[in-house]
Amino acid sequence: MNADTTKVERVIGFDSHPDTFTAAILRGSTPRAAIVEKTFDKLSMDRLSSWAKKHTTENDLFVLEASGNSFHVVRVLAKVNRKALVLESGHLGKLKEGHANNDKISAVRIGKAYLSGTARTVWVPDLKTQERRDLLHIHRKAVKRTTQMRNRLQSYLSDNGVRLKKGTRLTKPETAAKIRMAHDWLPRQWQLIEGMMMELQHAEQQRAHWRSLIAQEVLADPLLLSFVRLCGVRDMIAFALGAVIGDIKRFAGPKKLVKYLGLNPAFDDSGKEQWTGGIGKRGRRDLRCMLIEAAQAILRCSKTPLARWGKKLLARKGEINLVVGAIARKLAVAAWYLMMGRWTTLEEIDKLLSQKIGKIITQAGAASLKSLGKTRKAFRQEICQRLASGRTYVLDKTRKFVPKRPTQQTPALA
Repeated sequence: MNADTTKVERVIGFDSHPDTFTAAILRGSTPRAAIVEKTFDKLSMDRLSSWAKKHTTENDLFVLEASGNSFHVVRVLAKVNRKALVLESGHLGKLKEGHANNDKISAVRIGKAYLSGTARTVWVPDLKTQERRDLLHIHRKAVKRTTQMRNRLQSYLSDNGVRLKKGTRLTKPETAAKIRMAHDWLPRQWQLIEGMMMELQHAEQQRAHWRSLIAQEVLADPLLLSFVRLCGVRDMIAFALGAVIGDIKRFAGPKKLVKYLGLNPAFDDSGKEQWTGGIGKRGRRDLRCMLIEAAQAILRCSKTPLARWGKKLLARKGEINLVVGAIARKLAVAAWYLMMGRWTTLEEIDKLLSQKIGKIITQAGAASLKSLGKTRKAFRQEICQRLASGRTYVLDKTRKFVPKRPTQQTPALA
């Protein structure tokens, strides 16, 4: 059972929708003993704060299913001193009955699912982390849109027998001239091509805009900038680490973070049968894919200790996917220690790190340097000094080691 159920007077199952909400007030410590005191059906979301003040107390606990506006509801309730938890929708969806369901039934089901103690809670990000997650999400959407428009244009050209050389930039003006001369286009066909090229240019501009904001955020935040020290990590992955992980203290150890990202291997050991699998199909897919891409880039390099370790593991195991997953796991573990502050001071800026800083400044763009009133050289020196005087781990001298007492084991039966 959840530990919080003994500290609250009532549990309020909350079924949230964009415009309305339904609440069921339950009193009791178990699903069997819980009594539904009252239900409120399809109230306007604008009345949430006033309704919570009138019908609930500070000792009540709201529980709601993860949805589009669940984080917003939690923040609104926090302003009126009401506690709220967000539960995973995957588990609650399995409890839903297909033949009978409405908002009242859903609200009661959500409350009893929490009282059962098996429902998992979702961490509600702070406003800064939420802002970064929104920026990361819209950048990924822009990248997807750019890829779609590029593939659509190339497919249309291929259908008409026009094949461009590999690596041709479709947004350059000279590319349009080459396409015009490569085929006898009808007037409507060329208008279609011009429209697709306009959409591609707009998507590229959006992607570059969001990428510039991400680079500026990394250069301005000391924690995000410290991620650049890791091999294979530049502004995009550094920003994704800060946006997805958020508060590192919610992970007790590096293994918890590895599990959250889905980089731990799957296994099933039941009876006489044993099965072990790979990674994937669980955890944060967005950040895991980025770490996998970084691991592949590291494996292609031979100048870093991590790359040499990966190649030795590849020679021993013979499976490249296993090695890439192992390197990605090491990056996740290193990120946990770095965010916890358990990292040594950077002694010098080597050539690879200097090149990485230069590329990040290029992504930020000349407009950001102009707004800061700094030259590229001066800004580069400032970033290097910030990295050199970065965060270090300070030992807590007041903390003492307390050994655990050995548990008494009952003797085996004769």
